Amino acid sequence: MHYWSKHYIPTLKESPAEAEIDSHKLLLRAGLVRKIGSGMYAFLPLGSKALENVTRICREEMEKAGAMEVLMPAIVPADYWKAGPRWNVAREIMYQVSSAGEGAEAPEEPQFVLGPTHEEIITPLIGGEASSYRDMGKTFFQVQTKFRNEIRPRYGLMRAREFIMKDGYSFDATDEEATETYKRMAKAYEGFFGRCGLKFISVEADTGVMGGAFSHEFMVPADVGDDDVVYNLESGYAANVEKATSGLVPDDFQDAAPAGEVEKFETPGVTTIAGLAKAPYEVPAEAQFKTLVFIGDDKPFVVVLRGCDELEEAKLGSLGYQLARPATPEEIESLLGAKPGSLGVAKGTIKDRTAIDGIYADEAIRLIGNGVTGANEDGFHLRNVSVQRDLDIDRFGDFRKVKAGEPCPRSGKPLEIQRAIEVGHIFKLGTKYSENEQYGAIFVDKDGNRQPAVMGCYGIGISRTLQSVIEQCHDGNGIVWPWSVAPYQILITVLDPGVEEADSLALRLGEVAEAEGASVLVDDRAERPGVKFKDADLIGIPLRLTIGGRGLKNGEIEMKWRHESDVQKIAIADAEATLREAIKSKAQD
Repeated sequence: MHYWSKHYIPTLKESPAEAEIDSHKLLLRAGLVRKIGSGMYAFLPLGSKALENVTRICREEMEKAGAMEVLMPAIVPADYWKAGPRWNVAREIMYQVSSAGEGAEAPEEPQFVLGPTHEEIITPLIGGEASSYRDMGKTFFQVQTKFRNEIRPRYGLMRAREFIMKDGYSFDATDEEATETYKRMAKAYEGFFGRCGLKFISVEADTGVMGGAFSHEFMVPADVGDDDVVYNLESGYAANVEKATSGLVPDDFQDAAPAGEVEKFETPGVTTIAGLAKAPYEVPAEAQFKTLVFIGDDKPFVVVLRGCDELEEAKLGSLGYQLARPATPEEIESLLGAKPGSLGVAKGTIKDRTAIDGIYADEAIRLIGNGVTGANEDGFHLRNVSVQRDLDIDRFGDFRKVKAGEPCPRSGKPLEIQRAIEVGHIFKLGTKYSENEQYGAIFVDKDGNRQPAVMGCYGIGISRTLQSVIEQCHDGNGIVWPWSVAPYQILITVLDPGVEEADSLALRLGEVAEAEGASVLVDDRAERPGVKFKDADLIGIPLRLTIGGRGLKNGEIEMKWRHESDVQKIAIADAEATLREAIKSKAQD
């Protein structure tokens, strides 16, 4: 049992100017955290206790799923990362450290990095110890401070430079066993987020620089989220917009027959989709081909979309390039023969076709049938362009961003899009890391053959989850903590501290609550009732008991759940039993 007068709970009446979203404001106003620097926060006592509760739930679910806890160093030799597949991509977000003796020059390349995640460490660590198939079927996790060099930290703990993360890693002997581990971890994640009181969606996600066969993100719907989730409740389909597909082009779709011969026509000064849609041309965006040029691993490639569609850049990862960027106007002109705005991939119009590594088209361009594209000659376009007859395409794929209202790929019903916060991400990595010769996560199978371990990795943003709970669980007066995460579960507000009858009753009820497994905070401050009630609502303790002089005279106390507006009058004689029942009801949730 803790007493407010001896605690450190620095609440604020007003929201600091730095806070943009509700959860960030409440983190600061309720005295949970304080900003130390850009993207860096100190957890104060209430924040630390809530963070500890989230961490405890995470540990329990991981251990229930069979994972074993380890702890790896946060600062690691850069050589581990340089030996892996992500160094060139990930080094931009990593803090890099070099040390030199007194008077010595620091080396040009970093000697150490602060880990944003630990695939590059756990793989050789376990690989160096495991040699047989009997050593496989193991899952490890740690809860640790991570570091990422966020260019623009914002929203408090949502996008910070230093944060608390649970990262887990599995090593299996076969692909089938790795899939079973993945499913087990996905179930553990559902248990974790559910126990934290969050409404969440598990969505198909892009594997990004992590690589691997497939992945799922765990998303908390919130208007302030950085991600868009595409879903249909009826079918159960859900995916991050970076991965989402739709049934826009049916499986049995038949391409339109050519409408006539290709015809070149003048379009002076027209260099945009919108310009070609206006008079005198009046070609709708959905009838235009949009041609985009990129450089991937120093090789040019082209992507063709409908004029009405947007490219989803994450989907370019399916092409196999490690690094991709938009081509410069000079590079484009040397390849295609025209400036941006007059580009196309009609056969015979490309200046240097042999220099282009690949021409890829989004499947939805087949809906155009016969359309308009650039002629690869400044100020000219082509009409009556047939996809199958006229375009020089190496491969079709999914490269467009899905829009709300398009048909669900499972049910055909309209898709919806919701902003959301990513709080967890799991990957089936396969052998991307284990087959690396310098990592050596190789074992001997039952037949005596050397095989790379089949890996998975599993991340949860612990500190981000804490703020997500606040973002989803608050009202106009403050935080509304779920019972499982709350820094304290019972708040006993004594309106007349120093009155022996009130103090002794508070002590007795507090001891009853603790005996039932609940944590208790007693507000014994010499403050006006209004101040105490406002602070109580602000810090959001789930159940408040109020002991006042008038109530004592009438033989009663007040009981109020934070998420309800009604106040119950409880006879002092029944207070202990009522409190026990209230706590038991929450323990059973």
